[in-house]
Amino acid sequence: IVDTNPMTMIRTPRQAKRLPKAISVEQIEQLLAAPDDRDPLGARDRAMLETLYSTGIRVSELVDLALTDLDESGEALRVRGKGKKERLVPLGSHALSAIRHYRDVLSQDERLSAAWADSRANPPLFINKHGGRLSSRSVRRKLDKYLKSVGLDPTISPHTLRHSFATHLLDNGADLRSVQELLGHQSLSTTQTYTHLTTQRLRTAYDG
Repeated sequence: IVDTNPMTMIRTPRQAKRLPKAISVEQIEQLLAAPDDRDPLGARDRAMLETLYSTGIRVSELVDLALTDLDESGEALRVRGKGKKERLVPLGSHALSAIRHYRDVLSQDERLSAAWADSRANPPLFINKHGGRLSSRSVRRKLDKYLKSVGLDPTISPHTLRHSFATHLLDNGADLRSVQELLGHQSLSTTQTYTHLTTQRLRTAYDG
């Protein structure tokens, strides 16, 4: 009936951006202490959680890690992010220690250690109970188990550890560009989302 659409001049309301969720350092410490690292799978879980928080990598990047991606002397991981783009990520001393402990405990289990025996197969760094590659869903199930055991919020996800990593770095004065590189963000605007969290914390501390 009409030649033009009158609605093209009307702007839709902007949706508020949801801020990423981060948990406190104290809650992180509770979670990391939850796995019993005296057996291979408990040691693996402790190493996985330490690695997620220490590096801020995505859970998909974690399960994609191969044994050869660990650079012990350089204290780093070679990570394949979105679009298979590779980056080197520094590995904190606690995470490296947990991975070494996991490797030592695993070596005492003949069945599981056999999964790492053939280096030509380029086995995964974190293996499941059958010696194969873990899935992202399995990591989430393990996390849920430990959240329940220590009484933390059950909605915390592996991505929450990534958010917490970035937030805690910025809280302690890290450069935004450095955090962008560590997270593997292509755009700085994606990383800038975390500055809203740190601003909120500063305001809360000031008001208190």
